[in-house]
Amino acid sequence: MLAVTTSRSEFIGLAGSFCAGLMLEFSMPARAAAPGGVFAPNVWLKIAADETVTIMVAKTEMGQGVIMGMPTIVADELDAAPAHMRTEFAPPDPRYIDKELQDQVTGGSTAVHSSWLPLRRAGATARAMLVAAAAAEWDVPPSSCTTRESVVYHVASGRRATYGNLAAAASRLPVPADVALKRAADFRLIGRARQRTDIPPKVNGSAIFGIDVRIPGMKYAAIARSPVFGGRVKSYDARRALAVPGVDRVVRISNGIAVVGNNTWAAFKGKSAVSVVWDEGANAKLSSEKLFAEAEFYARHHTHEHVAVTRGKPETATGDVIEAVYRGPFLAHATMEPMNTTVDVRKDRCEVWSPTQVQRRAQAAAAAVTGLDPERCVIHTTFAGGGFGRRLEVDFVQEAVEISKAIGAPVKVTWTREDDIQGDFYRPMSVNVIRGVVKGDAVTALSHQVVSPSWFRRWAPSLIKNGVDDLDLLGVLDAPYDVPNVRISYIDHEHGIPVGSWRAPDANWNAFVTESFMDELAHLAGADPLTFRLAQMQKHPRAAHVLQLAAERAGWGTPLPRGVGRGLATTFWAGSYAGMVAEVSIENGSPRVHRVVAAVDCGVNVNPDISSSRRKARRISAFRPP
Repeated sequence: MLAVTTSRSEFIGLAGSFCAGLMLEFSMPARAAAPGGVFAPNVWLKIAADETVTIMVAKTEMGQGVIMGMPTIVADELDAAPAHMRTEFAPPDPRYIDKELQDQVTGGSTAVHSSWLPLRRAGATARAMLVAAAAAEWDVPPSSCTTRESVVYHVASGRRATYGNLAAAASRLPVPADVALKRAADFRLIGRARQRTDIPPKVNGSAIFGIDVRIPGMKYAAIARSPVFGGRVKSYDARRALAVPGVDRVVRISNGIAVVGNNTWAAFKGKSAVSVVWDEGANAKLSSEKLFAEAEFYARHHTHEHVAVTRGKPETATGDVIEAVYRGPFLAHATMEPMNTTVDVRKDRCEVWSPTQVQRRAQAAAAAVTGLDPERCVIHTTFAGGGFGRRLEVDFVQEAVEISKAIGAPVKVTWTREDDIQGDFYRPMSVNVIRGVVKGDAVTALSHQVVSPSWFRRWAPSLIKNGVDDLDLLGVLDAPYDVPNVRISYIDHEHGIPVGSWRAPDANWNAFVTESFMDELAHLAGADPLTFRLAQMQKHPRAAHVLQLAAERAGWGTPLPRGVGRGLATTFWAGSYAGMVAEVSIENGSPRVHRVVAAVDCGVNVNPDISSSRRKARRISAFRPP
């Protein structure tokens, strides 16, 4: 098997030497046997005689900290010594499918949320079996044994055995169907700040990202793509590109013209030199102005509208009325690490090294291009320098496979920043049309219509229910306000521009819209924005608490310097509540942020060092830009 440097084993060894992490979907075999006497109670965890605890990581580490957070959960229930933990990135396998997202996928900020109980059960099951093995050897009740730092103790007799010494015996035991989990009060690692193990290698350069991959005989490629989405190559002239020093091949692929060279710079220069005539297709005359006008037309005429929620009679509610239209633009991901993938296609095998967020989809894309069985398409997941949803797509994997197949050699494809911005799967544009009715200091009616293209219609069509993409209504359906008369509707505005997940899909934009409109309603009512919001949040205590806490720490209501304003907002996403207060002024026609105070309730905080800017866990944090 080929490797990142000289061998695949060196890559795994390197990755395992500096990080620890896990994502699992709980699944137990009948027995915990594994080759060589290794204790493997499930497909996620194995303990060797040398005390090494290896965890399979089925989530992509892209800066969010799962490489530290996941093993912390396992190690706490296992009572393992953190120093013994090692990791391997999991291959594509249906056993790693996240039931919440219905795929082997890293996305939606759900890694800890969806893995919390499965991870704990995996660690607890392994611990119970190790204790049972020790108790059987000592002929004592398992309940008389304790564990700590990868050691089983029988205090009454003074006996002890390490997990490594017990691995072989434990592997011969049946796997229990159910085990007791720790009480939160007994956690030793969860909730305690620990320095992230992935920071040193990222600082010293030893961490292997997709862009760092090197394999013997590798070529480098860049792709000239259509300047218009949906465009296709009519003809091309490769002579100028082939004249660039270092360029040796120009090949046509499904998505454009690939220029192949001996280094990335040569490929980039060759891509700029190749002459391509494009058939720009149906989208040639599209513009943002045209798309926004079309979306607003749909909204006014309720074209293709589907009602997601209706309660009471918002159309007949009386009081002071305000209406607003919000336009949200397309946004590109612009991940810090450029899009890239390295591929080696051979006659009977395809290997892919990629910072992908969707291992099984990447494997399926490779299989489709090569015609090989999926099992012969090996996906090596690397660290990712940001993802934000962009790497949930597999276009960049497919292109690289096509090129390697065409040239009969391994190749690394790297995108320029211009490629990235122009060839993205963008956060969808959105038009939000809202009508609110205020009577006294209360919102009595609210109608909110969202016109936006559906990402799920292409990516996960089974999740579209009754014509409504709930993803496009995040930040609307779950807004923490109690309004007696409500109507929320959705119009799927398909227009040919590729859209995708963009960091908290749609919730970021919709939360902005919802909170901006709440300020408009408060102004209409002549009420303080904080007091006005809290009056509508009686059934949402966690949301109310973070908003109150942020306001308190920000000094809400206290005097500000001349020309400085103060605003606040709250939102909910992926199980977490946030409240925020910002102090802003306008200087030379542009906003200047002076201070932001945020309070977050994320439930159980597995490692406060990841979610807080300081080592100690804090309920509140303040950010002051320079």
